[in-house]
Amino acid sequence: MSTVLSFSSNPAAPTRMQTQAFIHIRQLRKIYQMGNTKVHALAGVDLDVPPGSFTVLMGPSGSGKSTLLYLLGGLDRPTSGRIEVAGQDLNAMDENALAVYRRKTLGFIFQQFNLVATMSALENVAFPLRFSGIAGRERHQRAARLLQQVGLEKFARHRPTEMSGGQQQRVAIARALIHDPPIILADEPTGNLDTSTGYAIMQLLSELHHSGRTVMVVTHDPRMARFATHNLYILDGKLVSHEEYERATITPTIESAPAPTPSTPTAAPGAAPKLNLEENPL
Repeated sequence: MSTVLSFSSNPAAPTRMQTQAFIHIRQLRKIYQMGNTKVHALAGVDLDVPPGSFTVLMGPSGSGKSTLLYLLGGLDRPTSGRIEVAGQDLNAMDENALAVYRRKTLGFIFQQFNLVATMSALENVAFPLRFSGIAGRERHQRAARLLQQVGLEKFARHRPTEMSGGQQQRVAIARALIHDPPIILADEPTGNLDTSTGYAIMQLLSELHHSGRTVMVVTHDPRMARFATHNLYILDGKLVSHEEYERATITPTIESAPAPTPSTPTAAPGAAPKLNLEENPL
């Protein structure tokens, strides 16, 4: 039986954080048919997330973390279970209603950036406003303000191929903010970035959280945990405790190993570094 994770408020988090659930998930299951095999990507997830929180969902590849994010974002349908966001039942929405939900409620950040190669940074950020009936001049003004907020005002006319990976991800973040959504969902936002650039993106997501938004990030990068108000762990489609996650993912200490010979240099035996992924009281 799945355990409901009801998070308590963190005193250091933004003041608009409440204890009631903003995201409400019950018995969420997703099964994919792969030939003659059924793959249980999610196996009965129960989750309550309060508004104004920064939740990091840790899990290895194939654990179901991206599936959960895509279902929450209305990009896919669950096999069974219920998702409610700000009182909206996603299961009751048709495709048109889901499109409105994504436009007004969510900002999605992808690992691959998903920028339009033929458009400039300014045009990429402004593009979602085309579907809201907003005039071109106003679209570009809003986009320019967001590019300034992410430190890319000088790159407004650059195309994606003329920018670094970190700059492209900043453009993608600005695009995610164009409708001023209350929720930011990020799928491995640092996965294609070097160490220092990835850390800068983490800081930017933290700033978005402290501006009052609810942020959920799925990742296997343990550095993200330090920015979170709450950390979750997922294995084989189920939410697990930190202890269970560590037991399943941390390499055991090598008790003994043959001594290296002069002709065959080897690394000294020892345990892999232990990850500290406890809840971070920011």
